[in-house]
Amino acid sequence: MTLNLCVLTPNRIVWDSEVKEIILSTNSGQIGVLPNHAPIATALDIGILRIRLKDQWLTMALMGGFARIGNNEITVLVNDAEKGSDIDPQEAQQTLEIAEANLKKAEGKRQIIEANLALRRARTRVEAVNAIS
Repeated sequence: MTLNLCVLTPNRIVWDSEVKEIILSTNSGQIGVLPNHAPIATALDIGILRIRLKDQWLTMALMGGFARIGNNEITVLVNDAEKGSDIDPQEAQQTLEIAEANLKKAEGKRQIIEANLALRRARTRVEAVNAIS
């Protein structure tokens, strides 16, 4: 048995295919989804989506959104998503270093919040690359 996974951003369809299992990062922790999972709708955090195809695991960096699970169909609506295999490791590491530096020099609540979000997004992209290498 399989699940139909569809990952959508405002601009494109990132994934639309059958999978064996997924692990999502929700706002309250990680959730694993197998065929015949109970129906659920959940908010997604900035984090990694792990996808199992037969004997292979793939990763995707998700930048927050929502997921709806039911009838062996999973619809993931996110602000942005990148397959781990599409992320340039050097660029992701540079972005992480820049985000860390920006957080150190951030002043005021707004700058600190924005710098923290940028750092979380950068860490997620690096984690997505490292999970597949």
